[in-house]
Order: sequence, then C-alpha cells, then structure tokens
Amino acid sequence: MPNTTPGEKGSSSAGLVRGFTIIELMIVMMIIAILIGVAALAYDKTVLRARETVLRQDLQTMRQAIDHYTLDKQQAPQSLDDLVDAHYLREIPIDPISHQKDWVTHFGDTVMTPEQTSGGIDDVHSGSDQVGSNGQPYSTW
Repeated sequence: MPNTTPGEKGSSSAGLVRGFTIIELMIVMMIIAILIGVAALAYDKTVLRARETVLRQDLQTMRQAIDHYTLDKQQAPQSLDDLVDAHYLREIPIDPISHQKDWVTHFGDTVMTPEQTSGGIDDVHSGSDQVGSNGQPYSTW
C-alpha cells in the first residue's frame, strides 16, 4: 500500500465526497411530513375532546343551577340571566363549540314542588348544529 495522505492523487478515496442523494432527502422529508400529519390529527382530536368535556361540564353546571334556583325560589328562572342575577352562576359560560353565549333554553310547565306555581326554563342545550364525536348533535346533549 503506497504511503499517501487523503486527498493526494494516488489515494483511492481522492475526490469522493459522499452526501445524500435527492431521493434519500425526499424520503426523509416524506417521513417527516407523515409524522407531522399524524401529530396534527391527534392534536385536533384532543382539542375536540377537551371542548366536548367543557361543554358537558357547563351543561351540568347550568342544569344544576336551574334546579337549585327552582327549588329555592319556588319558580323556574325565565332566562339564564336570572341565574346570574341571583348568584347561582357567576356568568353565563361561553359555548366551547360555537364560541358564543348562544345557549338554547327549554321552557316547560313541569313543577318540581307543590309550592311552585309557574313553569320556566327546565333545561339548556348547546346552540351548535355540529355533530359531536359520539355521533349526536351538540344541541341534543
């Protein structure tokens, strides 16, 4: 074997600089793009589940406030603002799906106690037309 240094003309590796081919770079970029796509879908599903959880909690809280108001005042509230005015809620929550305070209230004539003389709001639903992850519209939750 001749005594040569790298880069010398007699060397067998002279002038060979090995790099990535365009095909190898494209394959790596495609793998990265696929991973980003999968991560984005998982993120979107997580955000949707979080919004649905907040919606369920808000509906439960407002329904409890309606029931407590009705039992305490012996009449159902006539609007959600009645719950805020009587300090059963600090404020009317924003619907996490529609991002507005567009709650749909249901008025009923049912009474919870014999002392209750009139009907009013007995249920509340989301105002969104979208379908939830369980296949049911949010307006039916």
